[in-house]
Amino acid sequence: MRIGVVGAGIMGADHARTLHRFVSGAEVVLLADPDRDRAVAAAAGMDCRVVSDPLELIGDSDVEAVVIASPDATHPNYVRACVAAGRAVLCEKPLAPSLAASRDLVADLGAGGDLVSMGFMRRFDPGYTELRAAVLDRTMGEPVLLHSVGRGVSSGPGSTSESSVTNSAIHDLDIVGWLLGSPVVEVSWHAPRRSAEASGFQDPQLILLRTADGVLSTVEIFLNARYGYYIGCEVVGEAGVASLALPADVITETGQRRSVGHPADWRPRFAEAYRLELQAWVDLLAGGDRGPLATLRDGLIASAVADAVITSMHHDGATTPVRVPKV
Repeated sequence: MRIGVVGAGIMGADHARTLHRFVSGAEVVLLADPDRDRAVAAAAGMDCRVVSDPLELIGDSDVEAVVIASPDATHPNYVRACVAAGRAVLCEKPLAPSLAASRDLVADLGAGGDLVSMGFMRRFDPGYTELRAAVLDRTMGEPVLLHSVGRGVSSGPGSTSESSVTNSAIHDLDIVGWLLGSPVVEVSWHAPRRSAEASGFQDPQLILLRTADGVLSTVEIFLNARYGYYIGCEVVGEAGVASLALPADVITETGQRRSVGHPADWRPRFAEAYRLELQAWVDLLAGGDRGPLATLRDGLIASAVADAVITSMHHDGATTPVRVPKV
């Protein structure tokens, strides 16, 4: 499968390398980024061409499928162009920066939306996969609570309270419903004391999600936790608890201390999830099953939950429960 990658930043370059090195049946033939030098750097070691215009890549006859890993606001137009050109596309989250833009995109695509898959890679993480199996098998009895935690070292430039939801918490907004097998129907947003490391936006944030089965989930997003990149998830049931184990390849014991390290960002933590997701996508294009690979509608649903969270964020007191809009 001849693949083009739109966006040569951290995410796009990582996808291109993963496809090139670890995904069978895939060949990266073209990279596109407005910063051509960045595209050339990302293409190092791969026998592929580079262009500055993503639309040129999408229209290139040598490209059969496209990975979109460009800035969030560009996703809708590039997805439209891919579908218009008959290209299958894997779009990184979010589908669009707002629910209105996501709805417009889905309406515009119509049946062509079947060509679109979404990059919710946690669905392929071995820990989350095992956790979901335990939930669906009722290993811990009926679930009553879920706790999801996402912490990073530092926020990216231009971060806002809203983008923390649409760009970071969006993974939690997708994975909670997927883990429980029940959609999120109500949310509320809460602001603890703001970290001194956060400049101009609320960090950390606490989000409450209620799913249709009555389970209450907490989502902590803390972009400036500083100590390392950390993902946690715990499901509390009537008869037990299941939680993600802390991934660690090495335990260090020295000076009367026992410790494990934390990665600096998401790439080491989810490297296997990204590989499995990209392999599943390439296999789907070759006629395989979709499996847990997220659909265009999954992207729209996540946008609806994010929209409700942001609506709650802007309520006076920011604690009023908000119903998730129907999509």
